[in-house]
Amino acid sequence: MGRGTSITKLGCAIVTFCLLSACHHKGEQTLEETIERNYPVEANATLSIKNRDGSIRVYGAGDELHEVRIEAIKKAYKAERLKGISVRVEANRNSISIDTVYPADPGPGFSDRSGTVDYVIVVPQSLRISNLELANGEVLLEGMRSDEAHASLGNGRLFAHNCFGNLDLHLKTGNLALVYEWWEDAQFSVRCKIEDGNSFAYIPSDATFRLIAHTATGKIANDFEEKEHRHAEPENKTEMTVGTDAKTLFQFETQDGNIKISEHNP
Repeated sequence: MGRGTSITKLGCAIVTFCLLSACHHKGEQTLEETIERNYPVEANATLSIKNRDGSIRVYGAGDELHEVRIEAIKKAYKAERLKGISVRVEANRNSISIDTVYPADPGPGFSDRSGTVDYVIVVPQSLRISNLELANGEVLLEGMRSDEAHASLGNGRLFAHNCFGNLDLHLKTGNLALVYEWWEDAQFSVRCKIEDGNSFAYIPSDATFRLIAHTATGKIANDFEEKEHRHAEPENKTEMTVGTDAKTLFQFETQDGNIKISEHNP
């Protein structure tokens, strides 16, 4: 399958997996404010971003892009609450730091506690993500090819799509999906650590890689294991090499949850 091919059924399923549910109180209209900013950067600059509630989606573009494009959509139920949410950016050509500041939550009772920020950030694909933190919601990394990309999510869904660069992903509670619609013979590593939740990897059949996976309380299902070597009883640990001259390492560590490695034709 070529890069320009329309998204496959697999891709559609994963996109569906990653869509956030729209939650709102009956009778209350959500207020929104959109902030758009562009900052010139070097291709190997670093990005740091922190958010509490909402989403962070980072899209890697070709290195002919020499800027970081930020769109932040603030949402709340009351104008005062919306105004109290601020997006603070410190930027130079070598680094971008984004911090999301929320107003203090009111005391006990039925006071308005609403407030989310959804980020869409377009960056050079080789830009390094030194720190990406989200407490609750959804994280997406798309098309990154950098030496380092660190992402940490407290509760929600974490998704990496067609990233041929080094990834360090940590999820406390929720599900993690790693998807490649095609394969490239490149040297990179993806390390995924999940405390409470399931991990899914969708990898083309022509991929070559080293796989290390372990779950403390769950089970592992691996399509790349030879059928005659598959055990009747599910295993909780596997270590294997797929293909020859493997340059890529996939490592999954789950405390409480299952790991599924799925093979598909590119």
